[in-house]
Order: sequence, then C-alpha cells, then structure tokens
Amino acid sequence: MEDADLTTLTAAGIVERVHDGRSSAVEVARAHLVRIAERDPEIGAFQAHDPQRVLAEAGGVDSRADRFALPLAGVPVAIKDCVDVAGYPTRHGSAATSTEPARRDDELVKRLRAAGAVVVGKTRMPELAVWGFTQSALGVTRNPLDPALDPGGSSGGSAAAVAAGMAALALGTDGGGSIRIPAAYCGIVGLKPGTGVVPLPGGAEEHWCGLSAAGPLARTAGDAALMLAVLSGGACDLDVPGPARIALSVRNPSPVGKLHPDHRAAAVGAAARLRAGPGGAVVTLADPPYPRGLTSQWMRRWHTGVARDVAALDLDPSRLDRRTAVIARKGRRFGLLTRPRPAAARAWRAQMIAWFDEGGHDMLLGPAVAGPPVRAGSMAGRGYLSTLRISAARVPFTQAWNLAGLPAVVAPVLVGGRAVGVQLVGRPGSEAALLAAAARLEQQVVPMAGAAPRRSYA
Repeated sequence: MEDADLTTLTAAGIVERVHDGRSSAVEVARAHLVRIAERDPEIGAFQAHDPQRVLAEAGGVDSRADRFALPLAGVPVAIKDCVDVAGYPTRHGSAATSTEPARRDDELVKRLRAAGAVVVGKTRMPELAVWGFTQSALGVTRNPLDPALDPGGSSGGSAAAVAAGMAALALGTDGGGSIRIPAAYCGIVGLKPGTGVVPLPGGAEEHWCGLSAAGPLARTAGDAALMLAVLSGGACDLDVPGPARIALSVRNPSPVGKLHPDHRAAAVGAAARLRAGPGGAVVTLADPPYPRGLTSQWMRRWHTGVARDVAALDLDPSRLDRRTAVIARKGRRFGLLTRPRPAAARAWRAQMIAWFDEGGHDMLLGPAVAGPPVRAGSMAGRGYLSTLRISAARVPFTQAWNLAGLPAVVAPVLVGGRAVGVQLVGRPGSEAALLAAAARLEQQVVPMAGAAPRRSYA
C-alpha cells in the first residue's frame, strides 16, 4: 500500500494493518509525516512536532512484543497543546507561557501510548482555550475544508489535523463546546464525554468550575469509540440495541445567536435520516426545559475558570492577550462576589435526566452550531466585547451540556456541500449510544475536497 493511502485509513483500519503485519507503525508514521509536511504549512494545525521523535516512537511500537494486541497499534494521535507531552512545551496557545519542555506525559498521553498510539505533535488552540475559534499570538489555524475559514475552537488544531489526514485521532478538551464546535466545522466526529468518564489533564478533580472534559476527535464514530475506550479504561461497544428514541429540538438555549437556515435544515434532515435508516429511530419534537439564567451560569464559571488558570499557570501576565486579561479580571470579581453555584448545575443535570426519563427519550438531537465559522485570522486585534459577541452568536448550543455534565457528540452533516454538523446529547453513561447514532449519520456523508477520505480497510 502506498504511504499516501495510509493517511486515508481510519484508526481501526490502521490497527488492523499493523496487527496483521501488512504495515508497520513506522510506515504509518512516515506517511503521516509526509502529509503534515504537505498540508500543515497552509493549515497550521500543529504548534510543535518533531519528525525524528515521531519515527523513534513508532519504532518503539514495532519492537513491542504485544503490538499485535494493542488497541491503538501504530495509530498517529495529535494532542491539544494544553496537555503535557514529555519533550514538548505546553504553551496553552499563549505567548505568556513557558517554552520549557514538559518533563513527563500527562496520564491521558500515557494511556494512549500504552495502547500503541504514536504522538505526532501538539496542536494549536486559542489562548487558554477561551474562544470558539483557533487564532492566537502563536499562529492562525485554517479549516482544511476551506482554508479561508477558521476551523472553530478551542480544539481547532486537533480537529484540523484529523480532518486533513495529518493524524488519525486527536485529543481535545471541552469546557463549552471546544471539541464539538471544531468537529462540526471540520466535518468530523467530536465527543465530549460525561463528567468523570475520562480523567482531566493534569489529574485535576475539576476544571473551569466543573465545565471541562477531555475527549476524542476522529473521522468516524467507531474511531472515537476506540479512543474513548483507551482514555476511559472501559469498553465502548457501538452495537447498541435499538431503535433509538430521539427528541428533536432546534430551540436556542441562549438569548444570543440566530440559527442559520442551513443549520436548522441539518438537524431536521439528520432526524429524518435516522428515522428512515437502519434501526428506524423513533423521532419526536420536544424542547428541553432550559431554565432562565443558564447562559449566565455558564459565563460565571467560564470567567472564574480562566481567572484560576491565569493564577495557576507559570506565565508572564504582561504577555497575555488583552481579551484574556479582561476575562481573568472579571473572573476574579465573579469569584469574590457571585461565586458559581454548584447547586444550580446539579439541579439542571437532574432536570435533564428527569426530562429524558419522563419523555421516554434516549437522546436529544439538535444543531451543533448556529452559523458558519469566522474567517481565518479575522479575530486578531478585536476587543473583549466584540470577540465575545461574534463568538457567542455562533456557538449557543453547546455550553448547556458542560453545565449539566452530560455526554454530547457532534456528527458530520453536510448542507449544500458545507460542513455544519449536528449534536446528540444523552443521559449519563450514554456515550456508546450517542456514537452509534453518529455512526448511522456519518455513513451518508461524502468526503469533501481537502478532507481525508474515510476508508476503513485497504
């Protein structure tokens, strides 16, 4: 098989080839390094990568006696640059952070490497992961489907790397949509697991006042399940008995943002396909009981979480982006005057679980984002309020599920040849069911120009 073709394989396809000896981990790594050299000068997905380190790591996988049983044998994985990888600096998308390399791998990276994955580099993000786009003082990331556009954020570098075939899988984090937003814009799968399913980077008990989760970005739902099983230490079987009972809602939970007709059509069309496709989902129209003040509760946690990051990280405050400094300043004030209320988040979670139970719903289907991404590089030089207004108007559908701690997945859906994505949300422990529904949707997606095709096997 030609090296170039190895970059079009799914992670599952790569594992099969390495297991049966048709390809080595070094051959897979070399193919992806070539792809990075070809695509990344334009896309800018990677903050740092070291080809010699990658090849040495792949060689280590090939020399392992247990390589034929490793669940991610030889799979190239990109890591968001807020997660420690030994030998690489952890910049958090900021010129204010240290350039000293991390001394050890984060627990999540350890799990991936133990499973046979090969880390191909650290991916770009906005400063301290605060925005739904990926532009910072360290560089601009472009959308592989249309390089004039931004890939979304804050895990935009991770999503772009996967969509462009520069990595088969990527690790992201999500405090308000940061895995799901770029997955929608890049035409891939992104999963925010439920609270506690996957350990947080750095071994933290909570991050951003309980909003954050770590999870996979992948070109297929099956690949996302494969990575989730490794990250969580549990099984993720997509053979879920059906039919799924799906509630369809396009109601905006936020007072900001106007739903673009294409994004409404994506959700309605996805519901129709799930109803008509294999397994015949039962779809009903039902809006969640969004409480008043939901967005303000998330905003308080967001500001306070960023303030805590600024205080905890070894950084130079004078080099922070002025917008980040404003968020941190407001967050310190929120922390003193209007502390985020854990009881409110717990009540919202309980309310949603009751809604699923009483309505007989397995999952909620709706838009992933409200409108198209911003243009690449267009957010530079804007102030806090302007940036907040532009960003918030595009991404009002994701934050509610961080607040509730519920699992949510974005599946690739096209409207008019443009990636828009849809979001599926479930009760605690429903990650496999959500990914199974996403798998049924992705089978109807045609790869777009610039994206790596989805091929399972050679």
